[in-house]
Amino acid sequence: MVQLLTPEGERVPHPEYDEIVDRLSHDELRELYRDLVLIRRVDQEATALQRQGELGLWASLLGQEAAQIGAGRAMRRQDHAFPGYREHGIAWTRGLDPMRLIAMYRGVDRGAWDPAEFGFHPYTIVIGNQALLGTGYAMGIQRDGAVGTGDESRDAAVIACMGDGATAQGDNNEAFVFAGVYNSPIVFFCQNNQWAISEPNERQTRAPIYKRADGFGFPGIRVDGNDVLGVYAVVSSMLDRARSGEGPSLIEAYTYRMAAHTTSDDPTKYRISAEVEVWKLRDPIARYQRWLMSEGIADAEFFEAVDREADELGEKVRRETVGMTDPPTSDMFDHVYDGPHRQVEDDAAAFAAYQASFEDAAEPATTTKGA
Repeated sequence: MVQLLTPEGERVPHPEYDEIVDRLSHDELRELYRDLVLIRRVDQEATALQRQGELGLWASLLGQEAAQIGAGRAMRRQDHAFPGYREHGIAWTRGLDPMRLIAMYRGVDRGAWDPAEFGFHPYTIVIGNQALLGTGYAMGIQRDGAVGTGDESRDAAVIACMGDGATAQGDNNEAFVFAGVYNSPIVFFCQNNQWAISEPNERQTRAPIYKRADGFGFPGIRVDGNDVLGVYAVVSSMLDRARSGEGPSLIEAYTYRMAAHTTSDDPTKYRISAEVEVWKLRDPIARYQRWLMSEGIADAEFFEAVDREADELGEKVRRETVGMTDPPTSDMFDHVYDGPHRQVEDDAAAFAAYQASFEDAAEPATTTKGA
């Protein structure tokens, strides 16, 4: 397993990946820490808001921040990410306002952001389906001639995110087949948090997930998913490989889901608390903070400033979530097709008439004087 930072925050040299990390400036290294702290705060606030009845559901990323921030920051502007439903950290790195994600879980936004603007596609609830979508998009990039040109501003790649549970789905394996056969520019990024809802790894696979790539004809690699530098380096390398035309790869980021699968789940029913306590000692933010301090890259003043920013962000999340209003139901017809469509227009008109019928029925009846 590739690891550049130990849980104690000590740097581990690696002949293949040191150069990638060494290219990062101190400002960029500090920005990674800021990303980790702020997206964790968004996640904590969203979880609390759901418990207070303000959100219908929330899928927490607690414990997986380094995997997502490392992967997201490794992407270039022209790359595209196909997420599952908890990739809030990658969304953050792509410039998508986290309130758009929270609004979706509140039921007042249908995930209607523009994927072309952010390089981040809508959340996929169907387990493993995003791997197929990402593979198809990657095949399109090939046909657009945006792979292997040597132009860093043009060559693009796709990263398709999934959990360990998704690797047992047919969609996921079909995506591996197509990507391998067509040599598609895609990185399959599996965050192995060791639990597919209530099913542990040993109930899903007999072999390490990254080794599955061998059967499909492309490389697989395992990285410590709680090591933001390790994830950044490995994903950067595999994305470069994809952009240059060398084809797909599978990255298994070995991490742990510290919270419940979603807020509708109770993990105490299927895993012991001692396991969670062990993984708390491998916290991705704590280890990175220790390394930044030991190297003199960041000081107490910096960390305090980030904490203040996190407090401000938390207040913003709470305030704006409670202030969200329901959208007009008619807007469900606005983004079905790219342009006008007769059937959709007819459906919208019929729905408007249906709603109006309730308003007419609510009006008090008038009577004729003397009747």
